[in-house]
Amino acid sequence: MTRTRMTASERGEQVLAAAVSAFAESGYAATKTDEIARRAGVSQPYVIRLFGSKQQLFLAATRAVCERVEAIFRAGVEAVGPDADTETRMAAMGDGYRALLLERDLPLVLMHGMAASADPVIGDAVRERYGSMYHLLRELTGASPVQAREFFATGMLLTMMAAMRVIGADAVHTDWAEEIMTNLDETETC
Repeated sequence: MTRTRMTASERGEQVLAAAVSAFAESGYAATKTDEIARRAGVSQPYVIRLFGSKQQLFLAATRAVCERVEAIFRAGVEAVGPDADTETRMAAMGDGYRALLLERDLPLVLMHGMAASADPVIGDAVRERYGSMYHLLRELTGASPVQAREFFATGMLLTMMAAMRVIGADAVHTDWAEEIMTNLDETETC
């Protein structure tokens, strides 16, 4: 059996996927680059050669997750068409974000990025990416600042609930989470 050699780009994507998984599990401070290398099946020096530092790899992982959220927002708006009103567009974006939450690593990386924002470099990058998502929502939907705030507040609540595993496929049943989700379905903010 012949093995197909990966390109540098493919190997970089493999390392990035391993980094998302590792950072989701342990956060920025506790994750070691040798753990990411082990998960990716490469050497630790190779990880550093690709990304420069653990900080740069964390920023790449955070950027990849935010780009995924932005792609989901765009796809939601495209799915409902150009004539849809603001509420319909926001609902489509919210539906896409709820689906993203089922991939548990993604919301956890978002949360770890926010938690690591005391680091000036990480903080600047996370704030810039979050602002980009905010502006994208407003641009794609025509949402007012109040509507955008409510959308992001609901999204953050859902992100935290996904991280706690009280929503999603492997959810631990709690009465309070069920009540929130029932109420959320009635209001349809995100």
